[in-house]
Amino acid sequence: MDNSHIQSNSACWIFFIKVSFSIALIAMGIGIIFMPGGLVIQGYFAICSLFLVSSTITLSKTLRDEHESQRLISKINEAKTTKILNEFSE
Repeated sequence: MDNSHIQSNSACWIFFIKVSFSIALIAMGIGIIFMPGGLVIQGYFAICSLFLVSSTITLSKTLRDEHESQRLISKINEAKTTKILNEFSE
């Protein structure tokens, strides 16, 4: 099997993404805790923020899965085409 088409992220990039996500999440939490307003308003923003994070993770996973399935379909179609061409050329 040819693994030349597999793309991988470097360890530095993965570390950067995890640190960026952590900093953004902590900053958002601190902002909600110290914002002026009542507990109801802070709770509302906290729930909305958690929903936004959850939706973002779900969206990125869905887009990644869709991209990978399209790559798989393309590889299958390419293999079928190669097989047909090989049979035709014989």
